[in-house]
Amino acid sequence: ARRRGAGGAEAGLVTPPPALRALRWWDVAELVPLERELFGAGAWSAETFWSELAAPDRAYRVAAGPGGAVLGYAGLAGGVRTEADVQTLAVAPAAQGRGLGRALLGALLAEARARKATAVLLEVRADNAPALALYASAGFERIGLRRRYYPPDVDAVVMRRRPA
Repeated sequence: ARRRGAGGAEAGLVTPPPALRALRWWDVAELVPLERELFGAGAWSAETFWSELAAPDRAYRVAAGPGGAVLGYAGLAGGVRTEADVQTLAVAPAAQGRGLGRALLGALLAEARARKATAVLLEVRADNAPALALYASAGFERIGLRRRYYPPDVDAVVMRRRPA
C-alpha cells in the first residue's frame, strides 16, 4: 500500500472520530490533486481510481471532514476466502497525526475479516517510517522486499498480517 503520514505519538486517538464512508465516483475529482501531492510521479490517475471503483472485489473508504471534504482514503482488493491486498492508504498532510490512517486501516481490516480473508498483504515505501510503524503496530510483519518498486528507485517493504 502506498502510505503517507502515520502521525506520531498522538496518532492513536482521533478527536472527534472521523466519519468513514464508502468512496464514491464523484470523490475522484477531489482525490486526484491530493494523490499528486502525496505520491508525485507514482500518483494514480482519475482513470485508475475509476477502474478500482468498478472492480467487483474492491472496497474503498474515505475519511471525511467537516462539510464532507476528503481527508484520507484507503482501498482493499480481494480477500473473499483468500488473501486481501491493501491497494492504497493516504491521509492529507493537514490531517496527518490525528489517527485517520489508523481508522482507515481498521476499516480495511474489518472488511477483510467480513470477507473471511486468510491474510492481508501490502507494500509500503521502505523510507516511510511512520507508515511502517503504523502497520507493525497493527500486526503486520515484514515478509519481503521489492527493489526499486517506487519511483525514483525506492524499495518496497512487503508486509502481511495473519489472520486478517
